[in-house]
Amino acid sequence: MDIYNIEAAEILANEAQLLPIGEAAPIYEKLLATFPTAAKYWKQYVEAYMAAKDDEATKQIFSRCLLSCLQINLWRCYINFIRRVNDKRGSEGLEETKKAFDFMLNYVGNDVASGPVWMDYIAFLKSMPVVTPQEESHRMTTVRKVYQKAILVPTNHVEQLWKDYENFENSVSRTLAKGLLSEYQPKFNSAKAVYRERKKYIDDIDWNMLAVPPTGSYKEEQQCLAWKRLLAFEKGNPQRIDATTANRRVTFTYEQCLMYLYHHPDIWYVYGMWHAKNGSMDSAIKIFQRAVKALPDSEVLKYAFAELEESRGAIQPAKTIYESLIAENASMTSLAHIQFIRFLRRTEGIEAARKYFLDARKLPSCTYHVYVAYATMAFCLDKDAKVAQSVFEAGLKRFMHEPGYILEYADFLCRLNDDRNVRALFERALSLLPPEESIEVWKRFAQFEQTYGDLSSILKVEQRRKEALSRTSEDALSALENTLYDVVSRYSYMDLWPCSTKELDYLSRHEWLAKNIANKGDKSVVLTSATLDKGTVGVGSNTKLLPQSAKVVRPEISRMVIYDPRQIKGPDFSTTSSGYTKEVEEILKRLSPQMTSFITNLPAIEGPSPDMEIVLSVLLQSTLPVGHNIDKSAISGSQVPGAATSDLSGAGKSGLNQNGSAHRPPRDGPRRKNSERGRAQEDDDTTTTVQSRAMPRDIFRLRQIHRSRGLGSSQSGSAALSSGSVFSGEQSASSG
Repeated sequence: MDIYNIEAAEILANEAQLLPIGEAAPIYEKLLATFPTAAKYWKQYVEAYMAAKDDEATKQIFSRCLLSCLQINLWRCYINFIRRVNDKRGSEGLEETKKAFDFMLNYVGNDVASGPVWMDYIAFLKSMPVVTPQEESHRMTTVRKVYQKAILVPTNHVEQLWKDYENFENSVSRTLAKGLLSEYQPKFNSAKAVYRERKKYIDDIDWNMLAVPPTGSYKEEQQCLAWKRLLAFEKGNPQRIDATTANRRVTFTYEQCLMYLYHHPDIWYVYGMWHAKNGSMDSAIKIFQRAVKALPDSEVLKYAFAELEESRGAIQPAKTIYESLIAENASMTSLAHIQFIRFLRRTEGIEAARKYFLDARKLPSCTYHVYVAYATMAFCLDKDAKVAQSVFEAGLKRFMHEPGYILEYADFLCRLNDDRNVRALFERALSLLPPEESIEVWKRFAQFEQTYGDLSSILKVEQRRKEALSRTSEDALSALENTLYDVVSRYSYMDLWPCSTKELDYLSRHEWLAKNIANKGDKSVVLTSATLDKGTVGVGSNTKLLPQSAKVVRPEISRMVIYDPRQIKGPDFSTTSSGYTKEVEEILKRLSPQMTSFITNLPAIEGPSPDMEIVLSVLLQSTLPVGHNIDKSAISGSQVPGAATSDLSGAGKSGLNQNGSAHRPPRDGPRRKNSERGRAQEDDDTTTTVQSRAMPRDIFRLRQIHRSRGLGSSQSGSAALSSGSVFSGEQSASSG
């Protein structure tokens, strides 16, 4: 069951709104356990308690959600609750409300939609009763300070706030107002300009999105990019305000971002490191604490947290994090063991690391990676080759069946220049490993001999390798043959090759095909030169092997969405009782009865409408083949009088140009009638010429024909003839 099903969550939230708070509370708790930063669900939940007049429960819910959900509508709900609760408490209630306003603006005062909150606060301050002139003066000073803060925030009401501030200062003292307004005018202009820029980034954000684990969807990626663009904009301090205020604005943007990208570890990490970079290490630690609590399964965040603690000298907290990693992943802890050993080596010394390794290797979940890591550390950091070799030897008893461990041990012995023990290791391992698991070991053995051995040892290992691996091939005889490809493998070095790219491509292709020729079921597998080059061919000491299987990896098409033109909504037309639009009916009235009958009998086609200009152009440029058995008298007798009919029917019997296109005769009727007899005598010759003529060689015309009709070359001409005959009022003639 997917607990992050958004549709199901919306259904539950809508059902909860219709239930009494006693029945709805468990539903809201379940929703908010899954979506702890969903401000809209918190708002519904708290409003249900407010409607029930349960002030204590309301306060508890606000204490749980306000600091993690910096959403203006939720906070306005909070301030309305505070004002209602303190409405009848006199001066004490007014002071509590004022503190609530200050508290609210301290957290969400930088929101782009906080303009109405600033205006409500100013109106509240102006409505506070005063008795003495000193209280009046204090109130005016407080209102002025709030105005001056409000006009510096790029909100959607910044212009209205500036107008109100002008009126306020002028109502107090015009002389003092002139100096204050001239001082704050540039700041207001800057805030207004920044708001316009800020709004471009904010408009790309979906403020109704729920926080779910990353799915890789297009919408999710676009939202991530939109938030990162907004964060980069805020970090640039476009308003050129002081560093403290700018940092508070960036912090606010990060907190809002985490409401929607709560399950994205990269956002948590960048947020914490931004605090650390700006010198606020305590804030960075708090962010990482929240991150590992929000994403308890994210190992990488825990490593980053431990690294931060270690970098500031907090060794014990870092050690606690490593221990928690090992405890929480008891079945798969090799990486945690390795990193903890390295941590102990850095912070407590060689002895502490050795002691922990001795304990870790006894665990059943310990893999060969732990042995390799500790031996490498002893060799590289402690400069103790004897300890490293003894660790490798101890691991060999347990991991002789692991090709990866054999290769690492061989690399270590090569560093010691101990070629005798390297050969002994390879011989020992190859005698125990099954052929199908020894491919990489044989490859490394051959590479080792090319570096340390003479020609006879090189050829001997190559032959043994072929014999051993031939047991895994169905065609053992071909696998044992010596090929030029083997010579290329022996005499290449790094990115230097004893042949040209073309030769390498040829040899690689045939080598691969020879290895897979026994697989009869995959005859369709063909390697192209694009897939084989010097960067990918398995030749040399540091390149990958060619594929061992002839099976083609095909794309996963089960989730492909079939294109349906009906998904794209086209223009709406009003239709009549006949099913056609009014515009089409008007056109049909102007056509001849034959043309109208032809159009009305056409089959209905769903999909994109073709461009008629292109269709007509293709038809006019098409070669129209003439059948052998067309009766000349029938063709001439079926002519329908009329200028348009004569043109179209004549085009069907006309000669052809050199490029294969139809030659259309001039349109003057009298001249055509005088030449009909002579042309009738040439029909037999024309028929023979057309039938023997090849298809046009004009690639552009052929492409147009194939794309527009989806037919073969012989079919396209026949279709054109049929279309021409119908439009001219004739009956279609058979072409054979």
